Order: sequence, then C-alpha cells, then structure tokens
Amino acid sequence: MTGFGAVSASADPSVAGIPTGAVSPDGSRITGVEKIDDHSIRLQVHSAAMDKTFPVDVVRPADTSRPRPVLYLLNGADGGEGLASWQAQTDIPKFMADKNANLVIPVGGPFSYYADWIKDDPALGRNKWKTYLTEELPPLIDAALGTNGVNAIAGISTAGTTVLTMPMAKPGLYKAVAAYSGCAQTSDKLGTAFVKSVVGMGGGDVENMWGPPGSPEWLENDAYINAEKLRGLDLYLSSGDGSPGKYDTVDGRAEQLGGGRTQIDGDDNQLGVETLINQIAVGGAIEAVTNFCTRNMQQRLDSLGIPATFRYASGTHSWGYWQDEFKHSWPFLSRGMGLS
Repeated sequence: MTGFGAVSASADPSVAGIPTGAVSPDGSRITGVEKIDDHSIRLQVHSAAMDKTFPVDVVRPADTSRPRPVLYLLNGADGGEGLASWQAQTDIPKFMADKNANLVIPVGGPFSYYADWIKDDPALGRNKWKTYLTEELPPLIDAALGTNGVNAIAGISTAGTTVLTMPMAKPGLYKAVAAYSGCAQTSDKLGTAFVKSVVGMGGGDVENMWGPPGSPEWLENDAYINAEKLRGLDLYLSSGDGSPGKYDTVDGRAEQLGGGRTQIDGDDNQLGVETLINQIAVGGAIEAVTNFCTRNMQQRLDSLGIPATFRYASGTHSWGYWQDEFKHSWPFLSRGMGLS
C-alpha cells in the first residue's frame, strides 16, 4: 500500500505463517499472533497513537497462494468487546472461510464512533481510531498477511456512520463501503442527538470527541454534507424500517444462528424474552431513525449523481438482519475489491 512507509518484520518466529514482529515507522506494531483454527487467527496490535494494544480477529482467504484484498468489518457501539459482535452473534466468519479475501475485525473503541477525539475522555480514555484504521493498522495488515493492497470497509450502527467517513479521511485506501443501519448525518439536530446518546451510553463527553456541536469537527465527520467525497466508491447502504420482522420472535432469534440460542439470550428463558422485548421496542425505535437517515443519504447521493445500492426491509436494529445484509452486500463488496 503506497503512502504508509515501509513496515519491517523481525526475525520472530511465525504463527500460522504470520510474522509476529511487524513494526511501522510510527511505532505501531504486531505484538502477538494466536491461531484460532485452520482459517482464523487473532493478532495483538499496538497503536502508537493510543499507546494501547488491541485484538484484531482475522479470517484468512480460502486460497492464500497469492496476495488477496482485505475487508475491514467494524462492530457497533461497544466495539465488539462484549458479546455484541460479529464473531459472537453471526456466522459471518464461517461465511467468509471459502472467500478469497482477508476478513479483518478490529476489537476495541466502545462508544467512540471509531473517531479521532480531540481530547482524552475521563470515561473512555484516548481514542484515535481514525488514525488507527487509516494509518496504523492497514500497513501492518498488508505486511503480515501479504495482501494485494486493495481494501473495503463495512460496519453496523455507529460504525455505519464511520465507514462512510473513513474513505474521506484517506482517499484511495478503500474501494468499497457497506453501511448497515447507520446514520450518515452527524451535524444537524437529529444527527447530533443520535451521536450524543450513543457516546453518553458509555459515559463519555461528546465534546471531548468533536468539540461543541456545530464546530468544524462535527461538520468534517458528516458524510451527508461531504457526500461528494464518496464519488468513485462502490457503495451499499441498508436499513430496516423499525417494524418487527422475521428475527423479532423467540424462534426467529434462534433461527439466526442455525437453530441455536444466541449468546445474548442467556440461560434464563425470561432473560431471553426481556431481551427480545428490548430488541423490538428500543431496537425498533433506533432502526426507524437509521431508516430516515439512510433515505436522506439516498436523496443526497441521487442529487449529486453518485451511484449507490440501497436496500430497505422490515426489521429492527439487531444482528439477524445485519447478518443477512452482510451476505446480500457481499457481491458488491467483492466487486469493489476486484474479486468479481
């Protein structure tokens, strides 16, 4: 990947063929590699900007005989640190096992919007996730996995906002983008309220992220306002409408993972019912907002003559729908990465 500087690899022994000592000029580095199974590894990546080490889960391509592209897949509000993650709640890692792309799922950054915060936060600490995802992690991934330098990025919920701004921060880094149940607009009243509510859930002060609402940082991170910068990308955006759909029943939640209980249901059936009620009530309201935002973004892109694929369906702000949307978006992401 051009523009990042050389990444060196130490003589450390490798795990599953991955060198354990890749280091960037800025000091970011891979500090460890763990083999999970025949297709998957977990990297430990130290961020120089945040002075902290984070896990990164990787599903390797089916055929590693030549360099392959990378799909970065971001989690939602809690950064994948708990059970609300692609790994725990979907079969996407299994789905990707026979594809010829590296799937990279960073872990960390709860309630940060994967942004570069202007100040350290008493509750959420130092967040320089835009730097991490555009400057620090990609060259390390390219060096460690032997990629072909072609990338795509996808994400849900809060990350459905972020994945639209990452290509603006580093033009040319990503070729395709998929945003599921996100809200592109961040600087108007609706967008500001949405961002405030998410950051507040983690105890963070939103002014430590982008300053007072209306400041330049809020405008800079508004993909709706800056939509012209998305021209040339393969774009896929989707949202439910907030009404109960096929996964908003007890049986539907079990069907999501092939008939088993989802890991957030717990051992107590009552807990499962309470979680389902929350999914319908709270998840329905959130998804109604993201539906409004996504339709606004569609009008904005249409007005600029920027092609994009949009998909709408019934359903709430929950994992079964995101699993389906990822699979539906795969042909678009694949095309953007030059695989089809």
